[in-house]
Amino acid sequence: WFREMSWTLWRIGYSARLLKTNCFRTAASNTSFPAVWMLLAQYSGRVPGLFVVVKKKNFFTMPETVEDKANLELYLPHPEVRGMTRLNREAFKRTVVVPVLKVKKEIVNTLLKSLKHTVLQRPGLKRVVEDPEDEDSRLVILDPHKISEFSLGESDQEVLKQLNVHPEVSKYNLELTYENFKSEEILRAVLPEGQEVTSGFSRVGHIAHLNLRDHQLPYRHLIGQVIIDKNPGITCVVNKTSIIDSTYRNFQMEVLAGERNLVTKVKENNITYELDFSKVYWNPRLSTEHGRIVELLKPSDVLFDVFAGIGPFAIPAAKKKCRVFANDLNPESYSWLLRNCKLNKVDNKIKAFNMDGRDFLLGPVREELSRELPLLKEEQKTSFHIVMNLPALAIEFLDVFQHLLAGEPCSAAGLPTVHCYGFSKHDDPAKDVRERAEASLGTSLDGRCSTYLVRNVAPNKEMLCISFQIPAEVLYKRPSSKRLCSSRDFSEEKLKKS
Repeated sequence: WFREMSWTLWRIGYSARLLKTNCFRTAASNTSFPAVWMLLAQYSGRVPGLFVVVKKKNFFTMPETVEDKANLELYLPHPEVRGMTRLNREAFKRTVVVPVLKVKKEIVNTLLKSLKHTVLQRPGLKRVVEDPEDEDSRLVILDPHKISEFSLGESDQEVLKQLNVHPEVSKYNLELTYENFKSEEILRAVLPEGQEVTSGFSRVGHIAHLNLRDHQLPYRHLIGQVIIDKNPGITCVVNKTSIIDSTYRNFQMEVLAGERNLVTKVKENNITYELDFSKVYWNPRLSTEHGRIVELLKPSDVLFDVFAGIGPFAIPAAKKKCRVFANDLNPESYSWLLRNCKLNKVDNKIKAFNMDGRDFLLGPVREELSRELPLLKEEQKTSFHIVMNLPALAIEFLDVFQHLLAGEPCSAAGLPTVHCYGFSKHDDPAKDVRERAEASLGTSLDGRCSTYLVRNVAPNKEMLCISFQIPAEVLYKRPSSKRLCSSRDFSEEKLKKS
């Protein structure tokens, strides 16, 4: 009951950190949606169908219960922009009537502090403007959402009385331009009424990466330009046009707006990476997961990164003074991995490979474990970790560990720990991932594993990480006693003949 209830709570938007069970633990969601797609919290309640909860980098949408269409119209672009597919900034100009107070200029600051909950607080708009009729006075713009029928409440009138300000509220024609509207308001005004316009994007350096829906595609170039206009530092917007290739983990994309330079620089967990976004895999939503795994490592531990990409596990592990073996099949990823190792001055601590993941496990990983594990002493603190971050296929690679090593097993503490990622559309994704891992390994992991929810990838599709020490009976192929006897008898017979 507890597990089902916890999963339900997560589904409706609570933090994934609430959940923790023996074989299903969750890590905080790393979904990140930049502010270009949000209204500020104080205005979110004005937009039909959208309620915004802001917590660090997390963004959730929920159905709204109260609509205020009359006030909403004060902050809508000109209605003629509906259906626009090519951005015309001039068409967004609009004049709205707002309430103002006439105030002597020397007490403006005092008034702003005293009426801070009533004064207009909209970013990008001035709260105080010149009075065209009196150079010694100023007009303080009030929030039309807070002023009912251009009349102040009793508490506000009492404040004005103390400041010796006439309580009469006047009307002022405020001109709004494209620069004054938020991207959400612009897109809501342009796209067909009733169509979804909120869509998250990932920021990768100067690149904004979108996954547009079919109904948004006719407006894609306009959407791209709006993102560039409203987000300082973004100079290129791309839209994914194909599913991720499971071999090299890259995808086709279309440049919607801005420059066509897809070589970029990103910073994650205080480490800088360079990459060509069109040729390698990079997902900023995995930042928390990269940090979580690296946090498990201790200096002098050994990390085998089977699907290393450009190094988000390998490089911070090397920075932590771990010995690292990093591999990726994609030649472009391998090239950028080498470049990032040099950029972060860890190229002498990482052995890099450009191999198929299975060959990497059967080759360099097996060789290193065969050499290191027999020398491991009980008092030594070195741990071996194998990271397999290829969620579409990694679980299928686990069969490689069956009898990977020969001889007698080392101490239980020295058995390598695997962190394997997978996708699941199952009602109980933790159980699904564990059962698939058990099928590949040929043994039960009941009570011997932990499963972490990494993130929600799509509706009914989760990404999880299952961690476990490889059981000795799986990892080692022990010679049978019969075989040992036959070998000894053969040697004795050979000795007699000689």
